[in-house]
Order: sequence, then C-alpha cells, then structure tokens
Amino acid sequence: MFESDSPPGIGQIVLLNKGRDTGVSAVVIHRLDEKFVLVEDGERRKFDRPKKKNIQHSTSCDYVSSEVQNSISETGRATYARLRHAVNTFVHEILKD
Repeated sequence: MFESDSPPGIGQIVLLNKGRDTGVSAVVIHRLDEKFVLVEDGERRKFDRPKKKNIQHSTSCDYVSSEVQNSISETGRATYARLRHAVNTFVHEILKD
C-alpha cells in the first residue's frame, strides 16, 4: 500500500509525517521540483492555500485519485469536495482494509 521510493505524482495520496500536520492524509496537487510538492486535504488546506511539503517528510501511498488528477489536468484546479472525497475514500476504504 505504501511506496516510499518513487516520488508522488499529481492526485496521489500522501501521509504527512513531519510538522503540525503529522498523521494527516493529503492529495498532491503540484510537483514543484524533485524535492517539494504542494498538498491539500480539502478541509484545513484548500486549493488557494496549499502546503509546500518536502517529499522526505511524507509517505507516498499507491492510491491515486483519478477524479482529482483529471480535474487538475483539465481545469488547473480541483474542488474542495473532490479533494475531501479523495482523502475520505482513501482513509475509509483503503486504510480500513
């Protein structure tokens, strides 16, 4: 379920391991470079205020939200509802199993 070796892509769920957001699941919305990504969760972190996160301080999961990925590629942004749905789907369906 977790793959820490490959860098996370857009729409991928990551678990934040450092900072005040420790333990929070978030969606990658943009890769800044090989070291940093922008993440959001749709509740605390929204599209207009993403969190810049070092990928070494997060764990990549093998779950990618195709809805978020398609929305960002088509319109350049994702709605809060889509971000929340992606995170909730991951937490309630994937982590529970």
